[in-house]
Amino acid sequence: MTGPYAEVIGDPIAHSKSPLIHRFWLDALGIDADYRRTQVAPDDLSAFVTQRRGDPAWRGCNVTLPHKVAVMDLVDDPGEVRASIGAMNTLLHQRDGAVIGTNTDAGGFAAPISALDLGGRHAVVIGAGGAARAVLWALAQLGVERVTVMNRTPLKAAGLLARFGLKGDVVPLAAPLPPTAALLVNTSVLGMTGQPPLDIDLAPLPEDAVVYDIVYAPLETPLLAGARARDLAVVDGLEMLIGQAALAFELFFGAAPPRDRDEELRGLLTA
Repeated sequence: MTGPYAEVIGDPIAHSKSPLIHRFWLDALGIDADYRRTQVAPDDLSAFVTQRRGDPAWRGCNVTLPHKVAVMDLVDDPGEVRASIGAMNTLLHQRDGAVIGTNTDAGGFAAPISALDLGGRHAVVIGAGGAARAVLWALAQLGVERVTVMNRTPLKAAGLLARFGLKGDVVPLAAPLPPTAALLVNTSVLGMTGQPPLDIDLAPLPEDAVVYDIVYAPLETPLLAGARARDLAVVDGLEMLIGQAALAFELFFGAAPPRDRDEELRGLLTA
């Protein structure tokens, strides 16, 4: 019988840095457990949840593309994540065998920008997938007044604005950025290794704008490089990745990770 473990699932999944993060914390705390990565194709998602439900060693998993919405149909939802954020990125195995879903993306996303005064400001969000749902929910909690969503399918994006009670508009990816934007967030896979580039002109952004790219492979995306070239403040994908992982780690293993060692962890992740 294997010892306790958690994992991250997705398709593809080879790029995931989550095992490095969780194993670093497990080693630091001396916890005898493991954290793995498992490729799960969309057609296999239901069978995966059923199989893991019967494994007493399984503590749960993180969920990444493309499963964050589909997985909601397969697990319990005591926190009403479906009604609020509408996407799950963390599954937890309960003592009674139940599997419940929650979302740590929203908290992980918001942590690095919680000190910014975004109340009444304008934000731009690129993409309208599972990660965008968590980001838009968080922006609503942070009091952002207006959101422009840039997406290939306007109808889907407009539905998300309505879902979270956000005022704003939906524009195509080729549209110019609004000059009033205090925050630009890329929630899409554009710019990720193996994906098409994110071709966007940052010139319209004001000098105090913050550019936040949740992509972390590569860590220095062309979007962030362009922002640095303009001397704009940036937040890279490791900030959200580590933040959401910390919330999930405590749920999986019952201990708070040693966040005082974040710089050491970042060094490991970028080596």
